[in-house]
Amino acid sequence: MRHRKPLCALAFATLLSTALLTATGCGSSPSADDAPSRSTAPSPATTSPEDLCTALITKWGRQIYDSGKETYGDYQSMGLSNGQYMILRDTLDLARAERERHGADAGRKLLAREARERCEKRYRHGQPSGGPWV
Repeated sequence: MRHRKPLCALAFATLLSTALLTATGCGSSPSADDAPSRSTAPSPATTSPEDLCTALITKWGRQIYDSGKETYGDYQSMGLSNGQYMILRDTLDLARAERERHGADAGRKLLAREARERCEKRYRHGQPSGGPWV
C-alpha cells in the first residue's frame, strides 16, 4: 500500500504528458503508412527440442571431456532431463574410448555427432513420452 500513491502519481503524470503532447501535435500517433506490415515483421525464432538437446549435450559434454574429469555432475544443475543426462553419459563414454584410439579431436567429433543423432532420435515424435523431464 505504501507504493500506491507514487504509482498513481506516475500514471497520472504519464497520461497528462501524453495528452499535452497529442494536443500540441508533438505526440501524434503514427499513420497507417508508418505502421509495420504484418507480412514483413519477423516472427519469433524457436529452437526445436532436438536442437536444444544437442546444444546442451554438446556444451556439457565438451566441458567435461576437455576437463579430463571422470565425474559427470548433477544433471539438474546442468538443466538436463534424466533422458538427456543418459545421452550425455553414453556419449561421453564413447568419446573417451575414441580419444584412446584416435586422439582428442576424434573424440570431440564423435561427441558432437552422437549428441546430434541421439537427440534427433529422442525427439523424433516431438516430446518424449512421459514428459520433457523424463
